[in-house]
Amino acid sequence: MERIAVIDFETTGISPGTGCRATEIAAVLVENGRVVDRYQSLMNAGVRVPAFIEQLTGISTAMLRDAPPAGQVMAEVADFVGDAPLVAHNASFDQKFWDAELALIGRERFQPFACSLLLARRLLPDAPNHKLGTLTRWAGLPATGQAHRALADAEMAANLLGHLHEQLTSHYGLPRVSHQLLCELQKVPAAKVGAFLARTADQA
Repeated sequence: MERIAVIDFETTGISPGTGCRATEIAAVLVENGRVVDRYQSLMNAGVRVPAFIEQLTGISTAMLRDAPPAGQVMAEVADFVGDAPLVAHNASFDQKFWDAELALIGRERFQPFACSLLLARRLLPDAPNHKLGTLTRWAGLPATGQAHRALADAEMAANLLGHLHEQLTSHYGLPRVSHQLLCELQKVPAAKVGAFLARTADQA
């Protein structure tokens, strides 16, 4: 698999469309199933962290006062990621914040997102549920630190991506797994996944 950037945001709420902002971001670069580099930073967007978010993440308004400005952090992480295709767990959430925070500094995303949540639903149907922490424990993947902090969650998602890659190569016999294939697979109805992957393996 080509170099891929796995990202995770912590935020003040569920959508930038309702005025919520990012409070922390991490990006983990993965090559051939291995983490090769990491970026993490709190980010100060001049917003107050709601009490329930502070309780969930441990990130407080006071912590953000000393953090670098959100625009500076987004410029740094966008440069760090470069043109690597993107992965996130529940990517629709992270994609909204990635695009919104980039737009505030006059930049835009060109690469596609793949979603490890959608992929896990298709490739790991026997899991109790498809939350990141549950999948990590169920698949016996390494613990990465405090859940609901950006770097720990990004590394968990990166480990899960490696597990999904192994499923595709060992169980389904795919000689190579590309980000484009992941983007296609996450749109395939669950009942048709086996046939899609058998066809893909035959074509390879």
